[in-house]
Amino acid sequence: MINSVTRWLDQTAEKYPDRIALVDEEHTYTFRQVRQMAMSAACFIREAVSMPRRPVAVLQKKSADVLITYFGIAYSGNCYSPIAADMPAGRVHKILDTLQPALMICDDENAGRCGSGREIAYTGKSLVFSEITGRTDPEAEQSVLAWEDEILDTDLLYILFTSGSTGSPKGVAIPHKAVIDFTDWMTDTFRITCDDRMGNQAPFYFDLSVLDVYAPIKTGASLYIIPGGLFAQPVRLLSYIREKKLSILFWVPSALMMLSKLRAFEEVDVSRHLRTVLFCGEVMPNKQLNIWRHYLPDVTYANLYGPTEATDASTCYIVDREFSDDEPLPIGRAMRNTQVLVLREDDTPVQGEENGELCIRGTGLAAGYYNDPEKTAASFVQNPLNRAVPDIIYRTGDIVHYNERGELVYVCRKDFQIKHMGHRIELGEIETAASSLEGVDNCCCLYDTKRSRILLVLETKDESLDKKTVNERLREMVPEYMLPGKVLMKAQFPYNMNGKVDRKQLRAELIGD
Repeated sequence: MINSVTRWLDQTAEKYPDRIALVDEEHTYTFRQVRQMAMSAACFIREAVSMPRRPVAVLQKKSADVLITYFGIAYSGNCYSPIAADMPAGRVHKILDTLQPALMICDDENAGRCGSGREIAYTGKSLVFSEITGRTDPEAEQSVLAWEDEILDTDLLYILFTSGSTGSPKGVAIPHKAVIDFTDWMTDTFRITCDDRMGNQAPFYFDLSVLDVYAPIKTGASLYIIPGGLFAQPVRLLSYIREKKLSILFWVPSALMMLSKLRAFEEVDVSRHLRTVLFCGEVMPNKQLNIWRHYLPDVTYANLYGPTEATDASTCYIVDREFSDDEPLPIGRAMRNTQVLVLREDDTPVQGEENGELCIRGTGLAAGYYNDPEKTAASFVQNPLNRAVPDIIYRTGDIVHYNERGELVYVCRKDFQIKHMGHRIELGEIETAASSLEGVDNCCCLYDTKRSRILLVLETKDESLDKKTVNERLREMVPEYMLPGKVLMKAQFPYNMNGKVDRKQLRAELIGD
């Protein structure tokens, strides 16, 4: 057992000092360099923040340097909280109000944005990354190792802010032990080793990046931070994957779908090195996955599910059989050291293939929402099946059911359930059917409460599609009462900073509430 994720960096830097650890457009760092720079940063952080276990805000553009900052903060005994460089100032201020950071670390580009009367009105202590990574004296390393011994695995490693239903971001507080448990399971299950090269897509303020950050420092694998502009250029993106000999991808489905719907595989063959494709964060339509499986049949594919509050993922389904385009892909079974409960509204377990809310218990759970006991108490609750001792579960708000194989199948968000024409409808079921239609690249189903109307929005370039044609095809898959009252076509969906379909923007544009 280890007490801190930094122990992995110590071990890997000793075992593979000159192996490539991190690669971006500007830098290539070895494990030795990453450790030295992180330890140097830790010394400056402890000089600025003498008391450990405090939050440190990180305002840097996406790069390898950001991860060195994270490791430096962890070495110092504090926890990091990322702030995206392109995040609106209003959201940044809400995060800082909740976080009350002891320190902010910026890159050269963002340092000038902070201060009294500036874009980000932060006036607390701050450090600039380029000024804190050059210290190499032996005394500094000994100090860091002493601080490292004081870290508990229950101490917070990071605080990630997610969207709140009230408009206020929620700071999900994750301890070291949760990341250690998750990374151990992932590296064991998918046999990640020092010979692997991982291709990062997710922003480092998004929990999908956790495996990209920590699997390499545990195993000695290399992390390649893929230039963001390539995700709009499918052929160049695949060429990058082939050129860098990437073997593992863990992306949001929208990024994978961008390649499959444009048939970029016909232009570039990446089969020689790519062996594992993992996805999480939103539903992966089987129609798009089947294109990947057609062109890359020897790759291992896995669908992972989990909220930020449960350290990235809690269940996993390794694709082991064929699916038709209109079938939902299972989210599988609970990961090791994790239990899932599927509960009815009265908190009793579902029976058979009955729908219920997915709840999670285990080491991967967050400590709660930072500085927000009210929201924490609403979502992290006593296990209703165990009243004898404190036993916390997290209510995900996601509706699932077990299929005939005992695998979990995601249905929709609890708030995606609607009552329409006297029927209880899961909008996710309509999306699964619509995503299988020929010519449809992606879809989003919304409910217009004012007009009592189901609105189906299709991302497509097929001009022959209209409401009549779509409903004729959907009638073969869903009941009449689930057919959309309105069907709209868009050539391109809006996507948020995490790469997911921006449902809020679509709703604001098309419904206005």
